[in-house]
Amino acid sequence: MSKVAILAEKPSQAKAYAEAFSVKTRQKTHIELNACNTFPSGAVITWGIGHLVELKEPKEYRKEWASWNLSSLPILPTNYEYKVSSDKKVQFAFIKQLFNDPNISTILNCCDCDREGSNIFYSIYYMTGAKNKTIKRLWINSLEADEVRKGFNNLQDNQKDLLLYYEAKTRQISDWLVGMNGSRLYTLLLQQKGFGESLSIGRVQSPTVYLIYQRQKEIENFIPKAFYEIEGSFTAQNGIYKGKAKIKSEKKEVVEQLLQHHGIEKVNDGFVKSIIKREKRTKSPKLHALSTLQAVANKRWKYSPANVLKLVQGLYEKKLVTYPRTDTQFITENEFAYLADNVEAYQKVAGTTFPIASKKTNKRYVDNSKVKEHYAIVPTKSIPTERKLQGLSIEERNLYFEILNTMLGMFHSDYIYEETKVTTDVNSLDFITTGNTEISKGWKELFQESNKEISNKQKESLQAIPVLTEHEKVSAVVKMIEGMTTPPKPYTEGQLIGMMKTCGKSIGNEEEMEILKEIEGLGTEATRSGIIETIKRHGYIEVKKNIVDVTKKGEILCQSIEGNLLSSPSMTAKWEAYLKKIGNGEGSPQVFISTVAKFINKLILEAPGQLKIDDLESNIAETQKNSEIAICPSCKKGSIVPRKTYYACTENTNGCKVSFPGKMLGKKLAEKHIKDLCTKGKTSVIKGMKSKAGKSFNAALKFEEDKIKFEFENR
Repeated sequence: MSKVAILAEKPSQAKAYAEAFSVKTRQKTHIELNACNTFPSGAVITWGIGHLVELKEPKEYRKEWASWNLSSLPILPTNYEYKVSSDKKVQFAFIKQLFNDPNISTILNCCDCDREGSNIFYSIYYMTGAKNKTIKRLWINSLEADEVRKGFNNLQDNQKDLLLYYEAKTRQISDWLVGMNGSRLYTLLLQQKGFGESLSIGRVQSPTVYLIYQRQKEIENFIPKAFYEIEGSFTAQNGIYKGKAKIKSEKKEVVEQLLQHHGIEKVNDGFVKSIIKREKRTKSPKLHALSTLQAVANKRWKYSPANVLKLVQGLYEKKLVTYPRTDTQFITENEFAYLADNVEAYQKVAGTTFPIASKKTNKRYVDNSKVKEHYAIVPTKSIPTERKLQGLSIEERNLYFEILNTMLGMFHSDYIYEETKVTTDVNSLDFITTGNTEISKGWKELFQESNKEISNKQKESLQAIPVLTEHEKVSAVVKMIEGMTTPPKPYTEGQLIGMMKTCGKSIGNEEEMEILKEIEGLGTEATRSGIIETIKRHGYIEVKKNIVDVTKKGEILCQSIEGNLLSSPSMTAKWEAYLKKIGNGEGSPQVFISTVAKFINKLILEAPGQLKIDDLESNIAETQKNSEIAICPSCKKGSIVPRKTYYACTENTNGCKVSFPGKMLGKKLAEKHIKDLCTKGKTSVIKGMKSKAGKSFNAALKFEEDKIKFEFENR
């Protein structure tokens, strides 16, 4: 019998697979397993590293696509080709040799259990040129040894896996086309208007920035409006309480007329018309999907969504929690069974004991029909030791206990409180007062309350309703109060995930809104945090004290794409709906890519006419003025301004060729260095530059005859 080849997505994943079996040898490129019941002739585990295989650059298709100019657009290759990343050739060479080994008849796709995992596997597989191999798919939600062994003994065929690959590959090519064409188009058009920086355009990132920009504009353009209410302060036998009449109007006279109609003065007699008490119950929160965990962690500890994904991925690889890139908040009966069996052990880990309310399944948490590829994030069967928990970082511990306590909430009792609603009659005008009294904390005892939550509770307790009886007479001080409407709040970084998921609300078209609801907005559960990091990296947004602001560069992007599909989730709605069809075997990648090509051609025709906006022109002028470092030492007309990776003269479109690198011999050149070169002709000594031979040296830079030269320290 022949050996089996196993491809993991990354080394840590390969290590977890190997730990479930007996290891024969470990090498830099692979791990060899001994023969066993699962692999009667043994197996070889190898892995990808980052983007082992990637789409080629435009210049690798045609020479004219190497330079950025409008005449070379659109960039639409006939066939889309892949290449091996230059720094990962050794790893790929081993995989190629392994996959083409005649003794290997079966290859297992053991990359992450999602469409991108399918894309990574097949991109590598087809690049190796391997043929006539049986391909099977490992699909598991936990890296625990018994779950790994169970998964390898119940491998899936690759029929669904191939469809996911076609969907992911089509998405990848489409995003590449929009990015390559859109980024060049808008960068070049805005350069004609004097904007010096390059713009990155993306199918998902551009409408995401635009939605944040829309919120910022709503806040900036918000005009506060006054509104009027009627408030009563009532003195009863056992204390004072407040209530409000059921009116809220922007017209002062409407409120005044109501007071006159009931003949209400400043001080009045009233009585307690009714007291209604109801016991209310709140069930524990649903289990966590990735997005809900990101939202809670950002609200509670200000962790960024990208950091939450990284941390919870680490907990998954440490075999403490299940697969994190999930979009469901439900588990199946199988997961519930092991959680219920171990609930007392989980209580010990959480440092709590409470009577188990029920070990029966509840549709709020357990629903086989709601689980597709992955289930909610829950603790694995592995009960961590105190030593293992102490080995976690504070951030990892916080997330682990959030996941653990949310799961334990399923077995705890409800939070119970009594809601009291008092109606007070003053001259036949009803005033409503409500208050809550906690009866049982229930599942809430699992979660430590934040200072803000404690503060809110204290405020509520100050407004506690005194003991009242029906028909009791009270003294009422009634007044009209004025309030002001408030603008919408800016997004926090954690709220961006929810905003991306629910952006269908901003779409007018009902059909597109329904599609966006179905596919849950912009991006996927696994990609949203990466998109947020991308728009931060491109300088479109900045996050200060967890509040998100659109930068000047972001405003210029949004003003440029305003009015076309790049600014709207509509395009994503249409694209995602068809991509889903490809994943279900009902759509054609070729049809989709040809539609994208038509969109790009339309964009190239229409974009120049859409950029004639006064606000855009003034924003560009302001940005350029603020970014000017010094007058160009060569042409004396233009100014030296920062570009993405270098510094250049604003007169470069008129022939000035002066530019300065952003990095030189391993050292970053700051704006101060460039200013000194332009104004003094020389910088101070820069320490730690490295020669081609790798030797470190110190030197000042000089600018002579439009060239940078060195002045060595020891001379």
